[in-house]
Parts: sequence; structure tokens; C-alpha cells
Amino acid sequence: MLVILSAAIAPGLALLSYFYLKDQYDTEPISVVIKIFLFGVFLVLPIMFIQYVLETEHILDTNLANAFLWAALLEEFFKWFILIYVIYQHIAFDEPYDGIVYGAGVSLGFATMENILYLLANGVEHAFSRAILPVSSHALFGVIMGYYLGKAKFSADNNRLYVFLALIIPILLHGIYDYILISQKFWVHLIMPFMVYLWWLGMKKVKKARLLSKFHAEKISQNHYLSK
Repeated sequence: MLVILSAAIAPGLALLSYFYLKDQYDTEPISVVIKIFLFGVFLVLPIMFIQYVLETEHILDTNLANAFLWAALLEEFFKWFILIYVIYQHIAFDEPYDGIVYGAGVSLGFATMENILYLLANGVEHAFSRAILPVSSHALFGVIMGYYLGKAKFSADNNRLYVFLALIIPILLHGIYDYILISQKFWVHLIMPFMVYLWWLGMKKVKKARLLSKFHAEKISQNHYLSK
């Protein structure tokens, strides 16, 4: 049991630590990061229940609906909802890169709990593939969501557009990911290039968010200097 729990939890904590340590300015309070991680954990069972009911009732029971609606839309909407109503106006969210920390946090909380349940049911031999695919993909969906929320909070205009993109882009990427897995016979030939693209896109957003935070810090420093 301890081996399974360790194998299930380690990838999520490692990825969260990685994105957390990428924060160059005013590192986020650990307590707030843990809080948002736990919100992600607590999302799993209610979403699984809704998905179970939809599957049992055979509501729009197609690969496309399962991928884009019952998986991507449900999961990404609730993560987005948590970020908007719990962290978006929080005092700790004080620079653009913070969105990536909190987006990764809620997504990795969700992915970690999902991973625990899966490995308990199916065995620790799946730990490596789970770390490479579901845990990593959730982290990157969260990074992209957080990037656009950071843009929304600290941009002078287009705030609503960025908030919308924070929801719709992760849904589309998540839907494509799930559709490949559930509909393609030789899914491994498609999912690996898609994961490479997802990592490239996620790291591109990390780089951009760090630059935005740098400009934000310089602007605050300049304003502080001029106000003296």
C-alpha cells in the first residue's frame, strides 16, 4: 500500500515543485499552494460520480462526447471555477506567473487523487505510464489555464477574452488527448507526438509568464521609485 501511494503521489508533487520553483519573484505561500492542491483532490469524487451517472444513463454515449464533454469539459470547468472563485482575487496572486503555479496546483491535486485511485485498483506496474501521460497532461492543462488567468488579471485590456481562453484552450487540448486514447486503435503513435507538443506549448507559456512577471516587477519598482 505504501509503495502504491508513494508511486501515485510522487509525480504530482515533483511536477508541482518544478513549476513552483520556476517562480522568480515573490514565491507563493506554501499554505495557499497546498490549499489549491487540496481543492483539486476534492474535485475527483464528485466529478467521477457525475461521469458515472452519465455513463450509466448512456447520455450522448459516443467517443467524441466522452472525450470533449464528460471528461474535458467537466474536469477543466471545475478546475477553472475553483481558480476563478478561490484564487483569482486572492492577495497571493500578485504577478502573472502565479497563475501557472495555482493552475498546476489544482490540476495536479486532481491528477494525484485520480492516480491514487487508479493504481489502487490496477496495480503499481502502471505508475510509470500514468506519470508520463495523465499526470503530466493534467499539469500542462493547468499550466496553460493558469497562464491565461495570469494574463487576464494583469492585462490592461482583453481580460474577459483571456478568462475565456483559460477555459476553452485546456478543454480543447484535454478533449483531443482523451479522444486519441479512447478512439484510436494505435493510440500510442498519436499520443506521444501530442505529448511532445503539449510540453512544448506548456513550457512556452511558462517562459512567457516569467517574462510578464519580470515586466510586472519592474513596473512596480519603477512606480514605487517615482512615488518617493
